[in-house]
Amino acid sequence: MNNKGPLSGIKAVTCSTAQAGTVPYALMADLGTEIIKIELPNKGDGSRNAGEVIKGVSSFFETNNRGVKSLTLNLKSEEGKNILHKLVKKADIFGQNFSPGAAERNGFGYDTLKKINPAIVYASVSAFGPDGPSNNLPGTDAVGQAIGGITEAFSIPGQSTRTSVASIADETCGLLTLSGILAALIHAKNTGVGQKIETSLIGSAFRLNGWTMTTAMWRNIPPITGIRINGSRERAGIAGCFNDINGKPLAIQLDPDHWKPALEILGFYKDLEKKGLEDLGLAFESENKKNEILSELSKLFATNERSFWIEILRKSKKIASQVNTMIEASNDLDIVANNYVSEIFHPELNEKIKIHGSPWKFSETPSKFGLAPKLGEHNKEILSNISYSTDQIEKLEDNQII
Repeated sequence: MNNKGPLSGIKAVTCSTAQAGTVPYALMADLGTEIIKIELPNKGDGSRNAGEVIKGVSSFFETNNRGVKSLTLNLKSEEGKNILHKLVKKADIFGQNFSPGAAERNGFGYDTLKKINPAIVYASVSAFGPDGPSNNLPGTDAVGQAIGGITEAFSIPGQSTRTSVASIADETCGLLTLSGILAALIHAKNTGVGQKIETSLIGSAFRLNGWTMTTAMWRNIPPITGIRINGSRERAGIAGCFNDINGKPLAIQLDPDHWKPALEILGFYKDLEKKGLEDLGLAFESENKKNEILSELSKLFATNERSFWIEILRKSKKIASQVNTMIEASNDLDIVANNYVSEIFHPELNEKIKIHGSPWKFSETPSKFGLAPKLGEHNKEILSNISYSTDQIEKLEDNQII
């Protein structure tokens, strides 16, 4: 087994903050990429104080910046820009999620950096994308969810719409940015030609709707919300959650061909048939019928424990599971066994902490998890690697360049 990650030998420089802008590089660091994160001298990334902060360690910053190196740099100074350009010349990737126009004003726009390194893969993350009427506006995860249609996907009829507690637009944007970077990196390695990749919160959230969005566009009518009933009047399927006798939720997903067989093995079919509710396709005809079907299912599932229902469905190869809280998910046997959650010793806290593991399992080059850096922790190391002497580094410190 190779102790180096699959992306070892790749170098990236980032002027990225928040979540969507940093997740791609934390994941790349897990896979062996050397990531140099540029931060403001004496101040750093504002997200160092976000989330749960214990003894100066931020759950937000730790999650999104683990394994990267921190270099403090005043990019408003000419010397600071020169240092950045020297780093870019030797890098494969550059990333930024500054407000529109800020990169160009501060000397690290794409047109500037590609002259220094024609093979550079330049990733730019924004809220609204580069071309629309809102392209000059800032935005956050909540905006991505709202504009991209995710907020409606989580909505319940008759209730106020809600933003998901998980940063869905941010995380999706981070993953899509990572995939775009890797695609452009392969092209650059094959041709010597780099390029600019632009992703956005709204575009990522929109893509996350998948085929449900395609169906909505084709029909030009909104989807059924509150529960997922999809397909058509003639062939309807369902995915949703119901509470058991103790109020504990379970999730089921039944394709059209599995609807009637599942009701029969659960012992629900005759009850629904007596009330004329055995045809799930009725949900497409009437909101009242949909609610009647769901109400009857809720009453039936509430007559026993969820483990009872789950066992019946799984024995017949039907889809069902318990619904985990976030804490339960972090202790779930399948989550733990697959290393989707892991532990790492943190010297600042003097104890092991739980962290995200890796969503990938590589047979030859497993992921390795690092810690988020202290502010400017790697100043001397990084500058020494581009031929700055100890005296020169001290002078940069004195002049507040780093």
